[in-house]
Amino acid sequence: MAGKFEIYKDKAGEFRFRLKAGNGQNILGSEGYKTRASCMNGVESVKKNSQIEARFECHETASGKWTFRLKASNGQTIGTSQTYSSESGCRNGMKSVATSSVDAKVDDQTA
Repeated sequence: MAGKFEIYKDKAGEFRFRLKAGNGQNILGSEGYKTRASCMNGVESVKKNSQIEARFECHETASGKWTFRLKASNGQTIGTSQTYSSESGCRNGMKSVATSSVDAKVDDQTA
């Protein structure tokens, strides 16, 4: 089942996206963007960069949990994951972003 990008505004009035897997679980969240167009560029960047395994960084947090970042070719972080209890869970989340994002529909909740 394909994933879905949700575009929304945060409390500060900035545009953000979150990628949800086919089961509805949040698997990637973005930083805040000043414009909807910039946020949509971020969505396109996820679709492209998530297909390159080397663009993901999985690491253990100070509390012993795991998280990952998806980075663009320029090294900027495009999105960050939830926390996982294991490295294998983290790596499965990265695979889920790669498969869920390709054909994901965009649900713009700011329109």
